[in-house]
Amino acid sequence: MCRGRNINPSAKMGESKAILAVVAIQTIYAGYFLLTKLAFDVGMNTFVFVFYRQAAATLFLAPIAIFFERKTAPQLSLSIFLKIFFLSLFGITMSLDVVGVALKSTTASLGAAITNSLPVITFFLAVLLRMEKVKIRTSSGIMKMTGVSLCMGGVATIAFYRGPLLQIWHLHHTSLHSHIITPTNTWIKGVFLMFLSNISWAFWLVLQGRVLKSYPSKLMLTTVQCLLSSIQSFLVALAFAREPSHWKIGWNVRLVSVAYCGIIVTGVAFYMQAWVVEKKGPVFLAMTTPLIMVITLIMSAFVLGETITLGSVLGALLLVGGLYFVLWGKTKEEERAKAAFNPNLDEEKACGELKGEESKMEIKS
Repeated sequence: MCRGRNINPSAKMGESKAILAVVAIQTIYAGYFLLTKLAFDVGMNTFVFVFYRQAAATLFLAPIAIFFERKTAPQLSLSIFLKIFFLSLFGITMSLDVVGVALKSTTASLGAAITNSLPVITFFLAVLLRMEKVKIRTSSGIMKMTGVSLCMGGVATIAFYRGPLLQIWHLHHTSLHSHIITPTNTWIKGVFLMFLSNISWAFWLVLQGRVLKSYPSKLMLTTVQCLLSSIQSFLVALAFAREPSHWKIGWNVRLVSVAYCGIIVTGVAFYMQAWVVEKKGPVFLAMTTPLIMVITLIMSAFVLGETITLGSVLGALLLVGGLYFVLWGKTKEEERAKAAFNPNLDEEKACGELKGEESKMEIKS
């Protein structure tokens, strides 16, 4: 029997807040790619940038973590500390250093485009680590594997096929990056370094879940990781940036980029992502990832004067397609699991569709 459903105004308000939050999150990440690329274009060393960024994040998060989780955080044992240390080394320090080198030799738009591969890589690694199962003979399994294939095809297309330049906006730019064509070898290296960075970041996402079971204080865990990453990235920067001029940072775009990435990206975006995942789930957040690419493409064209190639557009479309195929397969799998757990789910869904049709007929009449 179908039951009437009351529309809760607070639920509508919550939906609007969630949509605004994800748009803000993806805009923050688009700003990250833009400001980071701008800092590198004016000569900032990539390894020094990562150290300053992580140091700024640590200084910002430490007082907040101590204030809110000083009494509730569990004791940090040696085994947990070592797990966090290696998680920071391979998931944060390595990922940020590699993406910095990649971004210097490519474009902000490319960095944002390859971000679409992150959920797909995360799923693939979860399968390899037996944290996720794929039933290839089911429709959901076929969708997931199709998504992985499209993702790999998208990366290969961006790397090996550049095609003609596309000038969507006819802007006369004087920026350092305008109308400069990156050599093919440098471009291919940058694309694969960007992809390697996403693999490292995906490992961090997958393995962090296991660490959280041993150390459930999220804010304190993030702060400790930022602190360890600051120390690790400082040692890396010392090895690659020995000139004192590389470490200078004044009241310019370098300082703005460091402060933005350390405080806004690591601090504000982290909290907002946690809120959205709690309210709407991780799939809702992952589905909005392509917004980063769209916003970055528009802003980089106006601010940096970047031009895009046909290969980058086709590759980005394949990456987005791969993302949605994996999410689609994941959603269908969850729906089947819920239907198996709750036999009345299909009846409730049918009732909802019936009420929707009745409301449409009332509007027409």
